[in-house]
Amino acid sequence: MSGHTRPALRDPAPLAWALVGFALLWVGVFLVLPLVVVVTEAFARGWPRFIAALQEPDAIAAIRLTLVIAAISVPVNLVLGVAAAWAIAKHEFYGRGLLAAFIDLPVSVSPVVAGLVFVLIFGAQGWLGPWLQRHDIKIIFALPGMVLATIFVTLPYVARSLVPIMRRQGVEEEEAAATLGAGAVTTLLRVSLPNAALGLLYGVLLTNARAMGEFGAVSVVSGHIRGETNTLPLHVEILNNEYDEVGAFACASLLALLAIVTLVLKLWLERRMRLRAGEGS
Repeated sequence: MSGHTRPALRDPAPLAWALVGFALLWVGVFLVLPLVVVVTEAFARGWPRFIAALQEPDAIAAIRLTLVIAAISVPVNLVLGVAAAWAIAKHEFYGRGLLAAFIDLPVSVSPVVAGLVFVLIFGAQGWLGPWLQRHDIKIIFALPGMVLATIFVTLPYVARSLVPIMRRQGVEEEEAAATLGAGAVTTLLRVSLPNAALGLLYGVLLTNARAMGEFGAVSVVSGHIRGETNTLPLHVEILNNEYDEVGAFACASLLALLAIVTLVLKLWLERRMRLRAGEGS
């Protein structure tokens, strides 16, 4: 790579200002304004009412369930995503393109459709429903079904974050480790993953944010049992339907806070990855 960088594209001043103005307007209307509304409505009746809404038993149960689902689905997708990314980026095998396509499938399928698929498989009238009932195993309208739905919708993020980085790195270091006698697991843990640590953290961050904010697929398989199978997004919907606006916005503000923290960390990680890519070029 030469030491000269390509000059940035410069648009005519009126066009540049128009594009910047449109971008700021779009961000203000569709991103900043909703966040301001959520925070304003959450504190509309003061701090004590805000705290009381979050301390209600159903709200605490929803927060706890949301954290449990994320705590299960994120590590599962961490392992699956790392394995898939390593296979796609570092190995040549028949069906590699098909595997990459399957990883992207949850992005193209509606979460509601994904939830319905799990109902058709594990529900009382589904393919495995009679067998599950005979063995007293409950998946739909219980925690296992919600975890499965969350794992499905969050499956792509770790793999999609790692594949470009691992491909860019090539396989020279892995081949050198294999020559020195390192096994596949040792090579993955001590060579491949440390070199892609920021991308791995980026994927885990996005997976966690999506897991805690997922609504569609989880809504279908949850059963909406208050205090038992309602995650935080589902609890917000129930409070809104009951016209408890302060409670709904108080719980929604937690999700908004998660979104802001995720955005800040995402920008920081992207900057770190750009700097590391520049150092390595």
